[in-house]
Amino acid sequence: MGSGSELFKVKTLTEAIDSLKPYVLPFYQRVEKVPLVDSLGRIVTQDILAIRALPHFRKSTVDGMAVRAADTFGASESMPALIQCHGEVRMGEAPTEPLGQGIGILMPTGGMLPAGADAVVMVEHLEHFGETLYGVTKAVAPGENLIDIGEDLTVGESILPQFTRIRAQEMGLLAALGLSQVPVLPRFRVGILSTGDEIIPPEQEPALGQSRDINGYTLLGQALASGADARHYGIVKDDLEKLRSVLKQMLIENDIVLLSGGSSVGSRDLSAQLIGELGDPGLLFHGLALRPGKPTIGGVIDGKLIFGLPGHPASAMVVFDAIVRPWLDASVVQPQTDPQPKGTLTQNIYSGSGREEYIRVRIIPNGEGWLVEPIRGKSGLIRTMVLAEAIVHIQLDTEGIEAGREVSFQLLR
Repeated sequence: MGSGSELFKVKTLTEAIDSLKPYVLPFYQRVEKVPLVDSLGRIVTQDILAIRALPHFRKSTVDGMAVRAADTFGASESMPALIQCHGEVRMGEAPTEPLGQGIGILMPTGGMLPAGADAVVMVEHLEHFGETLYGVTKAVAPGENLIDIGEDLTVGESILPQFTRIRAQEMGLLAALGLSQVPVLPRFRVGILSTGDEIIPPEQEPALGQSRDINGYTLLGQALASGADARHYGIVKDDLEKLRSVLKQMLIENDIVLLSGGSSVGSRDLSAQLIGELGDPGLLFHGLALRPGKPTIGGVIDGKLIFGLPGHPASAMVVFDAIVRPWLDASVVQPQTDPQPKGTLTQNIYSGSGREEYIRVRIIPNGEGWLVEPIRGKSGLIRTMVLAEAIVHIQLDTEGIEAGREVSFQLLR
């Protein structure tokens, strides 16, 4: 495996993901049921259908009086429509009698309308003439100030498509339908290993030429933020047999293995060699048409994904977002449809054609919108990672983008 011409056979991001996809589709056929209280951030494995109408009764959207709309037609301040009030509906109670002609019933916001009522007069448009007699000073149309049965959801309607990530609002929707157990993808198990003779743990003092392990922690944080069950396996020097032993164990215990560091060509070749030897189909790409991130390698070993990420911390983070996160959020099988926010670019961005580029940016409020300011700095600079609030993805066929243009950006979690 290795150096030579293979380094120049770079794949585009799409080609790389497509080469891996056939081997790992079984991941997305797995299901586990979790309690609704534990479902935040999880991904549903099937279309969730509404098992009942929502709301299941006709309810008021205002405090006021439920009426037959026809009884109020022509009403005005000077000529109120007269309505006899038959009591009041309290929250959580169902009216017992249908509403007759010329009759009304007081009700709170969210209260259930009786049969026969087809509108609600707001309390501001009611005059109490004493006893049970009220005047309506403004006419209402049928359907006014109410939510009808099934207006929110109808029975059998798909409310959450397969592979939707559950946010707080989806938890509320599932609660409204009485779904206390939710079918979700099991959490991906992600193992992270830092490699390289020059890498030392954070608690050690670096000698000249040594670097503390940054990538192990940035990648661990990214994996956890993506909902994975992630573990950092520490550091392994550039030693073929030691690396082989640790990788074998990681492949048993994880769905996805991330090798980080190994920024030297020799170290990368070591990883590539092992990915090629440890199982089928082995190494599937050696280099990406991506900036930053060209030295990325990847493959599949007996159904497990394995990636060798660049040594530069900012590059490794960008590559994680580009080629690891899509497996964790299921966007490889169900493209995410959330529209990306947009802002105005403050400086020209130049891009070498023939590769995709991810530009780190700051987002600055600007009146109603946003300014998008590129962060200048080499991919090895750690500070640029912390300054970055979002990334702008420049497609393969784009030479660059001029200042003043509107661009989409993806917020970094």
